[in-house]
Amino acid sequence: MAVITSEFEIASSLPASKFFNAYRDFNNIAPKVDPETYKTLVDIEGDGGAGTIRDISFGDGVPFTNGKLKLDVVDSNNFSIIYTIFEGDILMGQLDSMTHHVKFIPSPDGGCVYKPTVMYNCKGETQLPEEALNMVKEGFKKTFNAIEGFIHANPQTY
Repeated sequence: MAVITSEFEIASSLPASKFFNAYRDFNNIAPKVDPETYKTLVDIEGDGGAGTIRDISFGDGVPFTNGKLKLDVVDSNNFSIIYTIFEGDILMGQLDSMTHHVKFIPSPDGGCVYKPTVMYNCKGETQLPEEALNMVKEGFKKTFNAIEGFIHANPQTY
């Protein structure tokens, strides 16, 4: 099985704790701030912590409709969340799973660095086209920017 890894970083003036709390509330905030990407996210098993199974319905702005993920780690001490998408057309028929490591690294200036790393676990020796990797990366950036804008507009939240 081929594994492809993709990562990037975005700096923000907002503290890591605010972003981490917003991402813990992803079921509610993502469809509100980025409905083109996320229609609904529903926990179908678990309490929102590690082991939770979440059903995702995607919006009309992306070329897939559904996915299912498992929260592997929710680490509030290190502002990190790890989850694995293991089912749905988001896997494009080419992946066994996608594991996402989302980390918010505190900056000395009180802000943070958003650092998502995605491990694409390909079926056999499948290689994903660069366009697919860029689409996921741009989707992450779009949702991050929408959440950042929401927090700036609603500083009392999270």
